[in-house]
Amino acid sequence: MTGLLNEKRPPVFCPGCSHHIVVRALDRALQQKGLQGNEVALVSDIGCSGLFDTFFHTHALHGLHGRALTYAAGLKLARPELHVVVTMGDGGLGIGGAHVLAACRRNLDLTLLILNNFNFGMTGGQFSATTPPESFVGSDFLNSLERPMDAAQVAASAGAPFVLRSSAYSKGLADDLQRAMDFEGFSLIDIWGICTGRYSKRNTISPKAIERSLEQLPTSSGRVEANMRPEYGRSYRERSRSLHQPGLPQEIAPELEAPERKRREIVILGAAGQRVVTAGELLCLAGMSAGQQATQKNDYPITVLTGHSVSEVILSPEAIHYTGMTSPSLVLALAAEGVQRRKGLFDRLGAGSTVLKVPQVSLPETKARVWEIDLKAMGIKEPDWALASLAVLAARKEAVSLPMLQAAVEQRFQGKALESSRAVIERAAAG
Repeated sequence: MTGLLNEKRPPVFCPGCSHHIVVRALDRALQQKGLQGNEVALVSDIGCSGLFDTFFHTHALHGLHGRALTYAAGLKLARPELHVVVTMGDGGLGIGGAHVLAACRRNLDLTLLILNNFNFGMTGGQFSATTPPESFVGSDFLNSLERPMDAAQVAASAGAPFVLRSSAYSKGLADDLQRAMDFEGFSLIDIWGICTGRYSKRNTISPKAIERSLEQLPTSSGRVEANMRPEYGRSYRERSRSLHQPGLPQEIAPELEAPERKRREIVILGAAGQRVVTAGELLCLAGMSAGQQATQKNDYPITVLTGHSVSEVILSPEAIHYTGMTSPSLVLALAAEGVQRRKGLFDRLGAGSTVLKVPQVSLPETKARVWEIDLKAMGIKEPDWALASLAVLAARKEAVSLPMLQAAVEQRFQGKALESSRAVIERAAAG
């Protein structure tokens, strides 16, 4: 079988770099498996190992430093028939260590090649997670203060079911790579090699020295029997098939007529407990009942039960390509917390904008028309102020109509919640 190497983009590494050997070994392994280019996806990291995807006629994805496994996981779950191989250096191993541990725990069918040459070769020869403490590197003495990571032992401890440690100069490397790719589950190969561009200029290292070092370490030659378990992707698909499958969202038929056929930008400024986000959702549903496009953005603190609550809604008869607002058409000011959160907004409001406010709220100076409604005097409780303010707008046919708002609450609520919402709308609209 013809190899999968890209003849128009031959491997380019520093003379003597072990990465070149690994490229050839990987190509031989793919040939031995009889794979075509469209059956393989190479996902590469940053660094010299990040060049691998350009050297092969396969699917390819080049990721961020240390993050290659995350892209590979999504790719494998979406396209389980692909053979997904990830190339990463010892730099990416350290930077993306949490992702490596997650891959070991998850056991998704990926093959990770760690091209371990003990330094950040591309960026100046700084120390990495695997640099021996006695080495001389571009980051001075820092490596002497840390203990290097044994990638194979860490992977096995984290649950990887196939872990192999090898020299790039091993005659059986292609066979080892094939064994790793044949394994159904997560496989990791820690491949030791020489960085001639940086590391070997300051440190004595040779293929035989690597071999001697590997012989002194615990054996990692493939299957880790204690970690054997079903492959994640297969198990996920089997279990998810038995789950209840959610249906499509309920369609909202555009049966009503909007009071105006133009883009309206509405901002609700309130506080936690005023159901501001729900009111924003109701605005969107009301607009959709009249065939309008709708978007909603919300802003509230992580505390949830205290502080500001802001909802920005756009209703438009045309497609909404940008959801930002400079000078909204309508502002509903229902609490000091929301007004304070968006205080800079009021200076941008022009004479064509309207602010609906409750007496309890003070506003910054603004050129907009200010319209005050006393919802408390109407006997409406504060948690219902956001919905009530929409009813006031609808009664005046500002952005939405009462039939549109009624359609929205019928879409959103059932039972007692629907009954109470209708009562609030009726009382606010009458007031």
